[in-house]
Parts: sequence; C-alpha cells; structure tokens
Amino acid sequence: QVQLVEFGGGSVQPGGSLRLSCASSGIIFSINAMGWYRQAPGKQRELVATINSDGRTNYADSVKGRFTISRDNAKNTIILQMNSLKPEDTAVYYCNADIVGWGNARSIYWGQGTQVTVSS
Repeated sequence: QVQLVEFGGGSVQPGGSLRLSCASSGIIFSINAMGWYRQAPGKQRELVATINSDGRTNYADSVKGRFTISRDNAKNTIILQMNSLKPEDTAVYYCNADIVGWGNARSIYWGQGTQVTVSS
C-alpha cells in the first residue's frame, strides 16, 4: 500500500519561512507528477506547486517567487520551501502524487495534510 507522509507544518510570523517535505513509501515502480495543494477554511482546495519526473515545475501565481518545489527521485520525496509567507498562505497543505505501484496500477495519492499558520 502506498502512503504519502508530510512533515514540517507549523506557525510562523508574516515574512517568515517554512519547509514542508513529503515522503512516499510502499510498493512504487514509478512516480509521475508530485505536488502540493492547500485548502483554507471555507475555500476549495487549490494547487500550490507541482513538479514532474523530469523536474519541470508549475506554480500558482500567488506563490511564484516565494515558494520553491524540489524533488529527490531516489528518495521519492518532494520539498516545498516557503519564504516570505503571508497570512493568506494559512491553510492545510496536502501532498499529492501520481504513482504507478503494484500490478502496474496507476493512482493518485494524497497525504493526510499539515497545517501552516501565518499570523502575527
């Protein structure tokens, strides 16, 4: 069974930084795109950033220039470095991965979410 586990959420003041990581485990043959999404109270889940297996990245306009997504294919892990955080970045952040696993089955997996709070 494939699992995604997130680490690194917490509370920070505006202008601060946080680093989120997401590790994939289980029977994994390959991972296509991985990414981060977030959901603020009363709002829909939205894309934050994605990274393909070849390293190509995509960012929401609201985080461009402040957030950086990176990937360690050997460890099936992605990192989201968040700088210059704003109160509107407050949300539960979810890791997402497009994984080919046991029996060559391809599925989308989600982590359990980690809370990020930006407040003075």
